[in-house]
Amino acid sequence: MENNDLVAFPTDTVYGLGALISSSSAIDQLYAVKGRDTAKAIAVLVGDIAALAQVARPMGNLAERLAERFWPGPLTLVVSRRLDLPDNLSPLPTIGVRMPNHPLALDLLNCAGPMAVTSANLSGAANTTTAQQVFDQLQGRIPMILDGGQTPGGQPSTVVDCTGEQPIILRQGPITFEQLQAALP
Repeated sequence: MENNDLVAFPTDTVYGLGALISSSSAIDQLYAVKGRDTAKAIAVLVGDIAALAQVARPMGNLAERLAERFWPGPLTLVVSRRLDLPDNLSPLPTIGVRMPNHPLALDLLNCAGPMAVTSANLSGAANTTTAQQVFDQLQGRIPMILDGGQTPGGQPSTVVDCTGEQPIILRQGPITFEQLQAALP
């Protein structure tokens, strides 16, 4: 994968469209390919807990407990981001981070490092759960699609703001508020 190339790949939820976090121009391409509003942040996927140090400042107790309980899995945690990340990744001092529970995604992330990833579909269109669906929606817009079969989840991850004292669900997904509460003391 070249520094500025995009790649679509399966995760445990839906297919993702990713770019290396070191390439501001590739992140710009993510927005262009999807037709996504540039005011919306793009999450970062990591292949292991150690990779968090490359994208996030030290996480608080809340985020650490949720990561321990639900990662790898369909939970995106909004935490304080490292300020040396490209500005086009997030207009805010925070970033969404997630570790997917899919062997192909984890292999890619462990080889390439943390990636800026958004769902591999056109903004407003249906989420993609197969490589063929990605191809049908993004035909000719990206150089590579890794076919890992049907994604097992089919629903985007739960997104939780962990910057305060209590978790705040920003997007409901497979993990419920009750499950989050049960994971906390």
